[in-house]
Amino acid sequence: MNAQRVRDAALAGAQGLLVSLLSVGVSLLLFILFVVSTVFVVLGIGFFTTPVIVDAIRAHANQRRVLAASWCGVTIPAGGHRPEPGGPRPGLAGQVERTVHMLKDPATWRDAGWLFIDAVAGFITAILPAGLVLYGAESLVLLAGVWKPIVSGGGAYWYGFVPIDSWFTAFLAALTGLVYAGVGLRYGRQLLRLHFLMTRVFIGASEKRLLAQRVARLTETRHDALDNSAAELRRIERDLHDGAQARLVAMGMSLGTVEALIEKDPEQAKRLLAQARENSAEALSELRDLVRGIHPPVLAERGLGDAARALALRMQLPVEVDVELPGRLEEPVESAAYFAISEILTNAAKHAEAERAWLDIYYSREDRTLRIAITDNGRGGATPEGGSGLRGLERRLGAFDGVLAVSSPVGGPTLITIEIPCAEAPSLH
Repeated sequence: MNAQRVRDAALAGAQGLLVSLLSVGVSLLLFILFVVSTVFVVLGIGFFTTPVIVDAIRAHANQRRVLAASWCGVTIPAGGHRPEPGGPRPGLAGQVERTVHMLKDPATWRDAGWLFIDAVAGFITAILPAGLVLYGAESLVLLAGVWKPIVSGGGAYWYGFVPIDSWFTAFLAALTGLVYAGVGLRYGRQLLRLHFLMTRVFIGASEKRLLAQRVARLTETRHDALDNSAAELRRIERDLHDGAQARLVAMGMSLGTVEALIEKDPEQAKRLLAQARENSAEALSELRDLVRGIHPPVLAERGLGDAARALALRMQLPVEVDVELPGRLEEPVESAAYFAISEILTNAAKHAEAERAWLDIYYSREDRTLRIAITDNGRGGATPEGGSGLRGLERRLGAFDGVLAVSSPVGGPTLITIEIPCAEAPSLH
């Protein structure tokens, strides 16, 4: 057995000990608290304690998912919980509604059942990598002569299935212990992986549940996308009616007056022509702004990377841009990402009072996902629930099955990440 394998076995043993402490400590404690809190619902106290405990259980399960993926490469699908209806209601009514919603969710009881299993079977499977090696070391300690006072004080000492009462049986126990230690050193990582595979059986969201949630989310975001499209169409119509159309009508009336005055009052006709020329220039500028708002020319011509750089140059605060894109992406995705970046940077300058921002755009070919991270050094405190801007972005990105995450503690900094599944557009490279 080479040194690398010994180091890996030692690492697996240490990781298993940590997981076993989480299993017998945190899982068992949360299970007891959940049972007691559920019983106390009938007394009213549980309406205040149950949501806190359920949130703690979900955080504990998510931590186990992270450990499974980083230590053994085992992916435990998250999700399966029913989304909470609407925004949180204040006061006792909100606590009651949230508690009832959580207790009606089968995923809550699935997680609670896993806590008990994890405290028993999970503890055993997690401690095996280190336990086998330590148990093997015990046999060598017994062989060194420690068995004598033990046997003298209480008779034969059973080591596994070997009763130690002589040097010969102590030697047999040592051989057995070496087998245990060898199994722990050779298969420690696989034993720890077994723990995480068992965990996945109990808290891994089923494909059926995930698919149902995704269909429900896409149905909701489809309605949002249709509403947004209708609102955008009304905005364009309003801007055309109140802006460029009004100026063109005024320019036509001015030209009609010029025709009547061109022979009677040439000077007045010249002034009206000059005014008509100004109106035409302003109408053209408004039309260009309107078109740019629908789809910026630089985005259509040069793609998301250059459009983001051009956008950063127009911002009121310095923006450091880092782009790693293989080429052009799907046009709807580029457009959605561009306007999301524009709105977030505008909010950073206008509301967060930031002095600087950083924009990172990266495309992963492995999972075909566009990732955008926007950081600013503003005052923080931004949440999707706190305003319609980020909430609207969530709905628009949802139409592409995209995700928006916000980390914005009070005092800053603010980090907003966007992930949009998409494919490259080879024809536009």
